[in-house]
Amino acid sequence: MSGVLLWVVSPKENASSLLGLMPRICTPRRSKFCPKLGFSSRVLAYSGAVVNPARSSEEKVYEVVLKQAALVKEQSTVKRKSLNLDERIVTEGLDNWDLLDKAYDRCGEVCAEYAKTFYLGTLLMTPERRRAVWAIYVWCRRTDELVDGPNASYITPKALDRWEKRLTDLFEGRPYDMYDAALSDTVTKYPVDIQPFRDMVEGMRLDLRKSRYQNFDELYLYCYYVAGTVGLMSVPVMGICPESSASTESVYNAALALGIANQLTNILRDVGEDARRGRVYLPQDELAQAGLSDDDIFRGKVTDKWQSFMKGQIKRARMFFDEAEKGVSELNSASRWPVWASLLLYRQILDAIEANGYDNFTKRAYVGKAKKFVSLPVAYGRAIIGPSKLTKQLVLR
Repeated sequence: MSGVLLWVVSPKENASSLLGLMPRICTPRRSKFCPKLGFSSRVLAYSGAVVNPARSSEEKVYEVVLKQAALVKEQSTVKRKSLNLDERIVTEGLDNWDLLDKAYDRCGEVCAEYAKTFYLGTLLMTPERRRAVWAIYVWCRRTDELVDGPNASYITPKALDRWEKRLTDLFEGRPYDMYDAALSDTVTKYPVDIQPFRDMVEGMRLDLRKSRYQNFDELYLYCYYVAGTVGLMSVPVMGICPESSASTESVYNAALALGIANQLTNILRDVGEDARRGRVYLPQDELAQAGLSDDDIFRGKVTDKWQSFMKGQIKRARMFFDEAEKGVSELNSASRWPVWASLLLYRQILDAIEANGYDNFTKRAYVGKAKKFVSLPVAYGRAIIGPSKLTKQLVLR
């Protein structure tokens, strides 16, 4: 999933203890993004792309953004009706508040183990918000592991169908296990729409049948499925600052942009690793324009052509990070710090790729502990600045 949170989580864990499927399921690989339009239209987008091929992926995704933003607006005027606990939690052994608290605590333990930096940031949130974020994180991680985990070879389309049916059940108050119970409770408290969750499962399906992307439009949709969705899931929980003058849609666009930026960064970092699995998450038409092919990637030699190509891909990813910054500053003050931290840290992976001479075939780009420690106070400093002031600084720089 993306690098969450939640706007940025990219979990990698053995899911055998988390997945409750029969047979085990795995998760999809991450893909890459690239902005073509101005922020509002570029990062806005996409959802029904598959239904109407004549429309761009960005237009399809934008429909999902608008729907989620509408839910938030609706909640501000009409308090959502919350189901009784007995209606929400029907799984045997999860029928009282004490056990529901334990379910949330377990989600927190998983987050603390596999997303340490983000987990520390969630501790600055209100107790209710942090628990909700943990529940979303765990569901995303479990979903990601379906096609990217140790049991990936057993994944089938039917297994993903069962996972999506399970998702529908938990949204309707019929969770299968304690992790589902935590998310089932969360979606009754916040204006979280099921569509981004379904779209993430669709990304897993896509990964089962597709290992090449002809152009950025195709890649953008994939990136939305496996990473952009995370932003749309988490903004309703993180909340928007009461003093913010930004539109709800623009904040969701920024969340989408951050998910895309993270996914693109994952793709660029993992070129060599993906190639060894026979996968190329790079736009085929752009490779051809650069005088490159899949064979060049499988050979893994850093040439002038490759360096030039990579510079363009990194520039694109940074454009998405820039767009994401405009929205992070508009989040609720208690939620901004972990998102700023993840954004600053993930963006430094692009710097590391450059420092490695664009050799992402044999060298894995990473951010050292020293840089991480320096980034955290910087992120905190940005988090405490009011939305309007910081946004003006970002626009002028």
